[in-house]
Amino acid sequence: MPRTPRNKSNTGIYHVVFRGINRQQIFEDNEDYDRFLFLLKQYRETSGYQLYAYCLMPNHIHLLIKEGTEDLGQAFRRIGASFVYWYNLKYDRTGHLFQDRYKSEAVEDDAYLLTVIRYIHRNPVKAGLCQEPEEYRYSSLADYESNPLIDSAPIFGMLDREEFYRYQHIRNDDLCLDVAEQEKKRLSDQEAKRMMEREYHCSNPSEFQASEKGIQEKILRMLLKSGASLRQISRLTGATIGIIRKYS
Repeated sequence: MPRTPRNKSNTGIYHVVFRGINRQQIFEDNEDYDRFLFLLKQYRETSGYQLYAYCLMPNHIHLLIKEGTEDLGQAFRRIGASFVYWYNLKYDRTGHLFQDRYKSEAVEDDAYLLTVIRYIHRNPVKAGLCQEPEEYRYSSLADYESNPLIDSAPIFGMLDREEFYRYQHIRNDDLCLDVAEQEKKRLSDQEAKRMMEREYHCSNPSEFQASEKGIQEKILRMLLKSGASLRQISRLTGATIGIIRKYS
């Protein structure tokens, strides 16, 4: 079935979301986050895009971006291919890391542009990762004015600095792609153990290690598909993260 064409933005500005395949973790440590930001900066020179906001969450990425001299799809293919090549070498894995197609929405006016910026910056607060949006290390808010990745000039043309930062702290019910992108509830350790016991009569690392290799593979694939994180699966099974990644 052919894919539905994306809505073309008259302004060239899009809110873009990338997710890990099967909603798995994309970033495991600070080096992973830093590498992705490095590539965003590197390919900006090639593709000519402008970045107004970003937030790198453990299993998904938000960008507010304006298309430049190169189609955004091509720019994202460059970034994705470079990151996945580096990532697979680092973690001794093969295969895809991101879902096959990013999600996007056109941003057509200044009011919605500001709404999306606030939504992106408040994503970690919504997820319970911090109390205030500027506390999160891997979003653009903490150093919005001095971040070399961010083109802040058009934003401060709409709001002065005091208004801008006050706006980021307003609690709200903004959705911004969330209607179709609701997060799966994180699988708890107890739920994962019950699943392992029910399906394979195995609920702890000792039992997992005593299982046949084929059963171990099925358990790892089941937990990955259910949304458990790599570190969580390693804790529950005793398998190394490198081995788990081979089944992602």
